[in-house]
Amino acid sequence: MEISRKEVRRYLGYGIQEGDDTVNALIEECIRELFDSASPKCISRSYPLKLLPDHGIDFTVFQTRSRNLSKNLADCDQVILFAATLGTGVDVLLHKYTKLQMSKAVTMQAAAAAMIEEFCDEENKKLKEEYEAAGLYLRPRFSPGYGDFSLECQRDITAALETAKRLGIMLTDSLLMAPSKSVTAVMGVSRKPYRCEVKGCESCGKTDCAYRRS
Repeated sequence: MEISRKEVRRYLGYGIQEGDDTVNALIEECIRELFDSASPKCISRSYPLKLLPDHGIDFTVFQTRSRNLSKNLADCDQVILFAATLGTGVDVLLHKYTKLQMSKAVTMQAAAAAMIEEFCDEENKKLKEEYEAAGLYLRPRFSPGYGDFSLECQRDITAALETAKRLGIMLTDSLLMAPSKSVTAVMGVSRKPYRCEVKGCESCGKTDCAYRRS
C-alpha cells in the first residue's frame, strides 16, 4: 500500500503546497510508524437492492431514505455493504502522541486518514475487477453521514457485517467507530456499463455524472 504524501498534506491543510522539510520529515516518520502498527482488515457482503418511492432504499437487511444515495444507486439491483479498519494499534499511536507531542499527533491523524482511504481504494479496486469480470459495475463508495445518508445507518451496516466479531469495529453511543480509523460504506452494483473512479467522485472530473455523490 502506497500512502499519498499529497493526501496527507491535504488533510493537514496544506492544499497543493509541498510543505517544508520539517513537515515532510515528520510525515515520513509517521508513515513508517503507521506501517509498523496498523493491521488493515475489511469485509464486504452483497444484498439485493430495491429503490422505493420518495427516495426510500431497501437494502434487504435494513431500509433508509436518502435523496443523495438514491441518485448514486440509480440503475442498481444489488448493493455491497463494506467495512474496513486499520486496527487498534493505530489508536494506541494516536493516543501516545496526543500525550507526548501534539504536532506529531496531528500529523499522525492526517497520515492515518490517508492510509485508511488508500486501503479502502485498493480493496474496492479488487471488488471492481471481480464484478466487472462478471459483467457488473460498481458505483462510488458512499458512507453514512455523507449528504443526507443518515449516520444512524452505521448501526445497520456494522450489525449486518458483524464487524465487532469479524473486524473488531465497535460503535459508541454517539455512532463513532472504534478503532477510530475505520470506514463503513455502501456501493451499488449495476448491469449498466458505467465505470466510476475507484477513488470516488472527488477525484473524478466528470462533474455531470448521474451517479455523482454531490
